[in-house]
Amino acid sequence: MVNSHIWYACYGSNIRKARFLCYIQGGTPSGAVKFFEGCKDKSEPVESRPFLIDRELYFAKESIAWNGGGIGFLKPKKESKFPTYGRIYKITLGQFKDLLRQELRVKDNIQVDFNRLECDGFFNCLPGGRYGHLLHLGEIDDLPVISFSSEAFLQDEINPPAKAYLSTIIKGIKEVYDIKEDELFEYFNKLDGIHGTSIAEDLPQLVKEPL
Repeated sequence: MVNSHIWYACYGSNIRKARFLCYIQGGTPSGAVKFFEGCKDKSEPVESRPFLIDRELYFAKESIAWNGGGIGFLKPKKESKFPTYGRIYKITLGQFKDLLRQELRVKDNIQVDFNRLECDGFFNCLPGGRYGHLLHLGEIDDLPVISFSSEAFLQDEINPPAKAYLSTIIKGIKEVYDIKEDELFEYFNKLDGIHGTSIAEDLPQLVKEPL
């Protein structure tokens, strides 16, 4: 793969542009507690588009940036019945590597074999890392669409997300999708980490929050 740009596909809080720009330009996202240094190249994404991901969203582990609560992951198995509302940003390869380094909380440069990623459909750049499993989700305008998640379904670490984190995802979806509040409620209420937990009680209010 020889390209200067890729499409980065996100499904968690990065779906809200203001939050994603903290990874690019540096800063502390609204509602979060962690400062992000940003990328070396702080230019805004060339463009962004809505993008449905053919895997189901769930929440697990423990967030540092959002002062607790689970964070979003994609289930490994492809699932056409329960796709995830995502967003793609066209960014440079350098920005993507810096983004990945910040997500994985490592200081060293991340080594990614983009040819293997394209051929195999996945590439594990950090075994055991929470977001070290890269996914090739197709191509748009001759550029690869790349996301990342955990390599396994973290069933034993399911954890409800913090309200601020979930609110950020909901607002991000509203930015790029024409979707009704009841549809948003149904979408989130079935997910592992939300269904049957205390955060489900906050969903009716969260889906009504203005941008």
